[in-house]
Amino acid sequence: MNIAARLADRAVRQGEAPAIIDTVRGVPRVTTFAELDRASARGAALLQSLGARAGDAAVVLHPMSLELYAALIAVFRLGLTAVVPEPSASRGHVAAALGPLPIAGFIGSRRAHLLRLLHPGFRRARWAVSLDGWLPGATSWQRAARVTPLETLAPVTTDTPALVTFTSGSTGVPKVAVRSHGFLLAQHDVLERSLQLRPGDVDLSTLPVFVLANLASGVTSVIPDADLRAPGQIAPAPVVEQARRHHVMRTAASPGLLGRLVDESERTRTHLPFRTIHVGGAPVFPPFLDRLAAAAPGAEVVSVYGSTEAEPIAEIERRAISAADRERMRAGGGLVTGTPVPEIAVRILAGPWRPDSIGALSGAAFAARCAGAGTPGEIVVHGGHVLRGYLGGRGDEETKFRVDSAVWHRTGDAGRLDLDGRLWLLGRCNAVIDDGAGVLHPFAVECAAVHVPGVARAACTQHDGRRLLLVQPSPGAAPDLAAVAATLAWARLHELREYPAIPVDRRHNAKVDYTALPGLVASAPTRRFIVSHP
Repeated sequence: MNIAARLADRAVRQGEAPAIIDTVRGVPRVTTFAELDRASARGAALLQSLGARAGDAAVVLHPMSLELYAALIAVFRLGLTAVVPEPSASRGHVAAALGPLPIAGFIGSRRAHLLRLLHPGFRRARWAVSLDGWLPGATSWQRAARVTPLETLAPVTTDTPALVTFTSGSTGVPKVAVRSHGFLLAQHDVLERSLQLRPGDVDLSTLPVFVLANLASGVTSVIPDADLRAPGQIAPAPVVEQARRHHVMRTAASPGLLGRLVDESERTRTHLPFRTIHVGGAPVFPPFLDRLAAAAPGAEVVSVYGSTEAEPIAEIERRAISAADRERMRAGGGLVTGTPVPEIAVRILAGPWRPDSIGALSGAAFAARCAGAGTPGEIVVHGGHVLRGYLGGRGDEETKFRVDSAVWHRTGDAGRLDLDGRLWLLGRCNAVIDDGAGVLHPFAVECAAVHVPGVARAACTQHDGRRLLLVQPSPGAAPDLAAVAATLAWARLHELREYPAIPVDRRHNAKVDYTALPGLVASAPTRRFIVSHP
């Protein structure tokens, strides 16, 4: 089934209900499901008149808005493949990741068309469309209002590519993730159940792919009045005001963005209106979940673990994290991420992690390599919403392997399953420190450190054979580094250093950017504490 069919179905069932609420020049704009369906049908007719044909790849690059989703659905209706570069990615990363992929069309804002002029592959596009006004060399999207809507949907198979996105590329050139129509439908089914999406709900929508799930489920998406290219730096007051004005009851967002909303709640001593909060896209530690719960009393606060290739993998509600769980995290047990979602199979590959290809395994050989409860190893997953491969197979050899006929994905994350079947995250497999003091998972140290009052963020690394913990204080706080060291005595750290800010990723502004740590370590810290070992 064409994913656009499920979206169009909502126009029939909930035609007059709001589908998207965004902000144009400071004024709220409400678009119903019927209006969105009509706009996408007219857009499909426009693209077809420009020469767009099923199987073509078209870049779609525009801020989250009515125009973005009308264009995306138009692309799906025609059986095109939408290529959506990450706004925070560098031009070089985008060019390297796409490689020889032929781009037939380019749809975007006038600002995005600058990228078209700079990228050789994009310049070869046969047609171009500007979504926000006239632009030389491009057709204005406004022309779609004067054409007859295209009522038909291109026939597709479950394997027909629909959406191309990119992994973060934080450790190299990003991989190109190709989501088929079947994949998007399977992912929607998982998200609809996991996020408990119900027709008539109103959601503050901060993650682009999740809006597609909202549209297919009859949920109203309120697009934040903010620059989502830097979610951890948004001005929170307008977004909080939006949420209250439109009676938003739920949101799914990164801890970077939600942290800004919590800051506003604490500053104004007012509560956020959410009844349900799903937070993911970066590690979510219990102290932050506690702040969210205080800012939105009574709300269900759920931490979600997943990745570009498999979203979601596991989830846990804040109140299900016990005192014993928190004590285990403080003692170096890692981060509890909860029970895997029913639609996914999760296993732990035991033994030393190796970056080389696993290849094909029989069911018996795979079972023999899987760890039992409590034993750490690499987290591997399989399921209908787990990406089976990357564009051109680039990255498949080191991240995919077969068990009989099933394709499994290697997350590259270390973890373990406890006796209750819950998943505990230990960080990246390639970050493990193994020295004279034993094996140490830096992420487990960071998870324990943020439980100490006054520590906002922490990064554990090794420098010149010494175990270092870099600490970023909470606003207005000065954490006792000696107390932090004592709390983390089990980690056998050599030194603690305090810095005003620890670098974070460009996409979510919430994950530690480990590639930038050497530069930080080379700079002078605000304070330092040398640990003496007997």
